[in-house]
Amino acid sequence: MDRSATPATNRSATPPYRRIVAELRRRIDAGELAAGDRVPSTRRITQEWGVAMATATKVLTTLRQEGLVRAVPGVGTVVTETGVKAAPERGAHTHAGPAPRSRGNAPSGSGSSGSPPSSNSSGSSHRPLPAGHQPPALSRDRIVRAGVRIADAEGLRSLSMRRVAAEFGASSMALYRHVANKDELVMLMADATFAEIELPDPAPRHWRARMEAGARLQWQLYQRHPWVAQWLSITRPQPLQHAMTFIEWTMGSATQFDPLTRLRLALTLLNYVRGTADALEEDLEAEQQTGMDQDQWMASQETEYERIMESGSFPMYAGIGDMDDGGMLRLDALFEFGLARLLDGFEVFSDGWKGRPAP
Repeated sequence: MDRSATPATNRSATPPYRRIVAELRRRIDAGELAAGDRVPSTRRITQEWGVAMATATKVLTTLRQEGLVRAVPGVGTVVTETGVKAAPERGAHTHAGPAPRSRGNAPSGSGSSGSPPSSNSSGSSHRPLPAGHQPPALSRDRIVRAGVRIADAEGLRSLSMRRVAAEFGASSMALYRHVANKDELVMLMADATFAEIELPDPAPRHWRARMEAGARLQWQLYQRHPWVAQWLSITRPQPLQHAMTFIEWTMGSATQFDPLTRLRLALTLLNYVRGTADALEEDLEAEQQTGMDQDQWMASQETEYERIMESGSFPMYAGIGDMDDGGMLRLDALFEFGLARLLDGFEVFSDGWKGRPAP
């Protein structure tokens, strides 16, 4: 057991989790763990320090409360800006309301649906402003940007017209002068996130390299805005001009295919990235509901998994053993593996292309 975090004279008086927190804090301060580095998981903490799982969980909880680490979907718990408490998320707000990443249902009442509220509700949805201060001027662009911040921080289910209006100290009725309803607002928000993508110039010349670049740009978008992946639909596609521009760019070098085949390949790629990224938002919601990050959740299920494995009926799982220490089953790694295999299949398809739409 590593006791180096605290002098011997203080060990008996210091709770074990505090000693471990102090050691991890020291590693962060010393640069041994840099911003973005993964910190030891709860399982690793139990192994390295010989403590119980509850103690390991309390260590990561304390570090998060101190702003030294944060949970990243598909990655794990990583260091924030070294030695500095994490700044509030862009979607953080000062008025009374849901905390960032709180995923309850949208507030009930006027503005929580897609229909404009009645006029008698106009004074109930804004936060008070200091005397002499006027609410910021409303515009469609500012409303959309506020909606994106809220969805990023709290989830799409927390978004409502009233919630957005509160960001401006305005009534929800005032928003309907700029957007028709919540459905239109969310569509504008999603398209705005695609407008953020900076397309490489010059673009990759080979069709596979260009499709791979497009897939990675899309994956990065969903990591910034996890709610977008859940909102997009393949069966009922939304008219998003910036998303369509992005897809056209992604397929711009696949000129050997006819337009229909190019679109089918584009949608196959789009749906792979979107479907994988769907787990990003699910993980954020699960962490909010359970209070456990991915490592903590897996550790809590370890006893049951071991019981199942003892049956000898699952040789594939049993054969993994300690092979996954590198995190090859984490979401980022699964995305990379699946993307490579999908593009491999596209290459086989391209090599056998006969110049007519596939059945």
